[in-house]
Order: sequence, then structure tokens, then C-alpha cells
Amino acid sequence: MSLAKYTVTAALPYANGPLHLGHVAGVYLPADIFVRFLRLKGHDVAFICGSDEHGAAITLRAKKEGTTPQEIVDKYNAIIGKSFQDFNIGFDIFHRTSAEIHHQTSQDFFKVLYEKGKFTEETSEQYYDEEFQQFLADRYITGECPKCQNPSAYGDQCEKCGSALSPTDLKNPVSTLSGKTPVMRQTSHWYLPMQNHEEWLKEWIKDGKLDGVQQHNPKEWKNQVVGQCMSWIDGGLRPRAMTRDLDWGVKVPLPNAEGKVLYVWLDAPIGYISATKQWAQDNNKNWEDYWKGDRKLVHFIGKDNIVFHAIIFPILLKDHGDLILPDNVPAYEFLNLEGDKFSTSRNWAVWLHEYLERYPNKVDELKYVLTSIAPETKDAEFTWKEYQTRINSELADILGNFVNRALVLTNKYYEGAIPAAGNFTDEDQKVLDEVKAFPAKIESLLYAYKLRDAQAEAMNLARLGNKYLADTEPWKLVKTDPERVKTIMHIALQITGNLAVVLQPFLPNTAEKLKQALKLADTSWTKAGAIDIASVGTIIEQPGILFEKIDDSLVEAEIQFLKDAQVANKAFEPVKEEITFEDFTKMDIRLGTILEAEKVKKADKLLKLLVDTGIDKRTVVSGIAEHYTPEEVVGKTVQILLNLAPRKIKGIESQGMILMAENEKGELSFMAPEKGFGAGGDVR
Repeated sequence: MSLAKYTVTAALPYANGPLHLGHVAGVYLPADIFVRFLRLKGHDVAFICGSDEHGAAITLRAKKEGTTPQEIVDKYNAIIGKSFQDFNIGFDIFHRTSAEIHHQTSQDFFKVLYEKGKFTEETSEQYYDEEFQQFLADRYITGECPKCQNPSAYGDQCEKCGSALSPTDLKNPVSTLSGKTPVMRQTSHWYLPMQNHEEWLKEWIKDGKLDGVQQHNPKEWKNQVVGQCMSWIDGGLRPRAMTRDLDWGVKVPLPNAEGKVLYVWLDAPIGYISATKQWAQDNNKNWEDYWKGDRKLVHFIGKDNIVFHAIIFPILLKDHGDLILPDNVPAYEFLNLEGDKFSTSRNWAVWLHEYLERYPNKVDELKYVLTSIAPETKDAEFTWKEYQTRINSELADILGNFVNRALVLTNKYYEGAIPAAGNFTDEDQKVLDEVKAFPAKIESLLYAYKLRDAQAEAMNLARLGNKYLADTEPWKLVKTDPERVKTIMHIALQITGNLAVVLQPFLPNTAEKLKQALKLADTSWTKAGAIDIASVGTIIEQPGILFEKIDDSLVEAEIQFLKDAQVANKAFEPVKEEITFEDFTKMDIRLGTILEAEKVKKADKLLKLLVDTGIDKRTVVSGIAEHYTPEEVVGKTVQILLNLAPRKIKGIESQGMILMAENEKGELSFMAPEKGFGAGGDVR
């Protein structure tokens, strides 16, 4: 039976910033593991990626940095591309959507659909920023998500709950350009009438059938992927604009489309096709072989991109008429960091390129840890303490310890020559049978996209080897039964050889070290489970310590690095919405003297204050306990807002608000008068 052919894509990273570990764990590392396995099995595979260089996110970054979109994409395409190379991610091509071949491919794709009548042209009202005099793309608008009430949802998506949105869905919309409420103005665009595709999408996603023909096995799709898609479809699909009013992107290839570009979620996934075209041109191949006919298309993505890859892009592919649809969309959940979400804006992240600069020889270590905690079915968390524990107790103490024992003892007893085995005991045969069974277990898990479990099984082979040596104790037997020791060491080296094979998808650098140490001629997957993979008489080499243990000092340094990055990234809030002088005069701000202070029970941040305002004495609850003790504030002259409506905090009625200043480090300070003013004076 011939092996299936695959086109595997990894979500195009936005070229508006570097990669952090959340991106790596949720898309690029699992895709790379899967592709490495397929290649070991002998499948025909094209592994496609590239940077997404259009859309509002790019122009926003350019405005923020005071530069041009082209300079932004050039900068981050280079950073991202080098990170992938240094992290040993084996794309066939890492392309970019600013390339001429991509613009041409996207425009040709659009024209095919346009000429087939797959779009509708509609005039509608869209948000417009009067101060900047431009229509606002989805990412130029933020507001409250109607589904989870996240106050900072974007106009196309809520990154908190993952819901796909339209700008008009948002409550209290605000322009990210001016910070003001946008107005509605008329504009014309080409829409994809997604509501016309609900029936076939349901059958394709739930049953795996397309036009009555079985296309894929729906049981292989993750529950969260099917669930999110069906929730979207059951809620009723709506037309979605495939063009935008922008000056950065792929120009709409129609005569009456001045100032309009293709919607980034039409443009970006076509980037998979244009990248394939470029790769095919560079390698004397036919790109159509990878997008037509009998081939499996697999999209590795994060959960926030599910609907775009499992609904919108399949509609576009089907409407095009002759391109394959995804066989699977193995979406990953989110990875958190030290108890909080990765955040680019807050610089709460471990950036891949910075990790590689600090630890260039710890590539496999990071791969192992990220795969061990991969957010395959639910959100997961990366901590530096777990990083340390995984490396020390698993990579070093299990895998590294076993390999070191096997190779060191062989050098010590046989001058590095792999010994021949004698008679196998029942214990030996049981171990060899287990060795033979491992590849099938790992293979089954990898084909099912359960990469975390597959890596765990590969490590279980090292555990088996460790236990075998611990049980047989060759270092004790060598003086009393040297022939028996030859058999033990022969088996240990065969296990090491099998590790060189099964670890290749997960720890390619380590697997290569083992291959070189044992001088293995063939480490293709067909050799997995073989009990003669290491040739008798071969003089082995010593690869040295595979994994150095991680000290507490590294963990402490990385935690401090995160904290320092927060301070360095601290930005002051922008100017708030304009108010009138009359609005200001409504606030009754006076000087007050704190007479008494005590901590509020079960509230680390709160102090209960009794304040003399000059006209009365009132209770105020203030969130300053992390900065001041009760003893430090008694006698202080402070500014207090008197006519704030009272409200209960931890059961205490607070009758005002103490005004404080905050610096870039988040430290608070009272704003005391220069002279000896007492309670009751107005603040004007």
C-alpha cells in the first residue's frame, strides 16, 4: 500500500514582533515533530510556512515605532526566520506574503472567485476615524466583547475567549488610532456569503464527507475544533467582507477598487499556496502536486485561528473548485507563563530569539519541555521551575543517565567495541519484546496528533533501559560473570540505538549525537524496534554529557529577567477622553489629614483610613497597603476626592478616594502640599 502524501502548513506568524514560547509550543514545534516523523516513515511531505506581512497589525506596529510597514516586516521576518533556523525547525520554505509571487497568486485567486460569482458587492456603514480621516480595519477598533465582556477585544476577534467578531459586534468601540469613538460611514466591499455554505460545512466537519464522499475521519479531529466550528455554524454564518479600505496589502485586482486591499484572512492562507509555488519553482517541482489530487492537507494552528482555517479558508478552496480541503486542523490551546497569559504588549513573555541567545546549546531541552507541557487539549503553563525539573529529573536523570552508563561501561569493559550477545534470559527476552513494541505505540500516537503522549512513550524506552541496567547491575557482575555482562551491555546498546531512532522527531540534535556515538548506518523509522540496530564490533564514541543539570541560579535569573522586563516596559496611560471645565469643577478635591489607619482583614492591598477633611471626619478604604504601613500614613496630609459616591469595599463603606501618584515601577506616592497646609483646603 502506498504511503499518503502530505502538505503540512504552520500558521503564518505576523511579522510585527518576535516569537514567544506560546507561539512555539502551540504551532511550530508540534508541526515540526509531525513532519519529522512523516519523513522518517517515508511519506512525501511539503512543510510550508512564511511570515504574514499584511493587515492592520503591521501598520499599527509601524505607527507605534514611527517607521514604515515595509521596514517593520523586513525587520521581523528576519528575526522570526533566524529564530526558526536556530531552533532547528525544518520548513521546506519560510516565505513572506510581501513577495511579488504572493501578490500575484492572491490576486489570481480573488479573480477566479470573482469571475465565478462567488462574491457579492455590498455597500454598508463601517467605522471611520474622523481625526485620522480613514476607515478603520478590524484591528484598528477595540471594545467590549459581547460574549465574554473582555473590554479589549479587537474588531475581528476576542483574544480572551477566541470568538470571531465583526467590528459592529463590539460594545463601546474605540479607534486605536485616535482613542476616540469612531463614526459610521458608507463604503463598498466584496463579501463572501458564508451563509450559503452552512449545509456542506456541517457534513464535512461533523461527518468528514464532501458531496457524499468520505474526505477525512472526523474522529481524528480535536473536540475543541469541531465544537468551535459547529458553534459558529449553528449560530448562523454571515457574509464577511473580503476586502478592506487600507493602503497596505494586496491590491484588489478590479478597476473600481482604488484604495482597497484584500482582507488579511483571504490573503494570509493563500500564502501557503504562494509559498508552495516559490518552493516548487526553486526545486523544479510542480506546485499543483501539493494542492490538488490525492493528498492530505494539514494546518497546525492556535485555537484563535480555528474558524479561519476550518471554515473560511475551506469555503474559499471549495469555491475555487480544484484545490484540496484540509484533512485535519490540529489546533492547540494557549500556553501561559508563570501564572499569567503571554502578553506582547506587557512584555510578559519568553522570546524565542532571546532564549536562543542566552542558551544556544539548550535547543533540545526547550523542545522537550514544551512538548511535555504542550497545550494539546487545554491551556497549559510554562514555568522556569518546571523547565528545571523536567531537564534535571527526566532528560538528565533518565535519558542522559542511561545513555552515559551504556556508553561508559562499554568503553570501560570492551575498549568501546559493541559486544556480541550470549544466551538471552527470560528477563532479556521480555525487555527485547518491549523494545520491539515501542515504535508501534509511538507511531500510532503521532498519526493521531497526540505528540505529547508520543514523546512520553519515547522517554519510556529510556526508562526501560535504566531499569534494565539497575536490575541486572553489570558493574557488579563483571568480575563474576563477564559473559553475562556482554549480553547485558549488548541489549543496553540496542536500546540506545532505538532511542537514536524514536527520539528524532522530538530531540533531533540528541538523536544525531546517539547516531554518531554508535555509528549507526540507518536510523530510518523502519529500524525502530530492531534489536540489531547497533552492529557488533563497532567501536563507539563517547558523546559526553547529554544534558547538563539546571541550577537554581538560572531559574532565579530568568524570573528576575521577567520582572525587569515589566519595569522596562511600563508605559504611562495615554491621555483620557477630553472633558470640559464644567466637568472638572464638579469634582470636590480637598486636603485631608489621616487620623487613624488599620489593615483591612483578608485584604492584603487595603487600608481603612479615618480622614479629617476640615468639614468632617470620614472613613476611606484605600488600596495602598502594599506601599505603606498604617503607622507610616497616620498624620499625612493627602488629597481626597470628597463627592465620589460612597461604595462598600470588603463590607466597609468608603466615603471618598485618596489621590496618589504612580511611577513607571508601579510605586505609589502621596501628593502632599509644599507648604504646611492643613485639612480642608481646596485643590484647584
